[in-house]
Amino acid sequence: MNRDKINGSVDQLKGEAKEQWGKLTDKPSKVVEGKMDKAKGKWRQGVGEVKEKLSE
Repeated sequence: MNRDKINGSVDQLKGEAKEQWGKLTDKPSKVVEGKMDKAKGKWRQGVGEVKEKLSE
């Protein structure tokens, strides 16, 4: 497991937390931020998987 995959997972978790907090506090901007963080995390995790496959 490489750093990109780990950071991607962390970004996804932070994004989920922000999204849920935005829903709980009725702040649409936080919901959007959370969704963006989750998307960034998925992209970063994908990059990590590609790097891992290329290094095999």
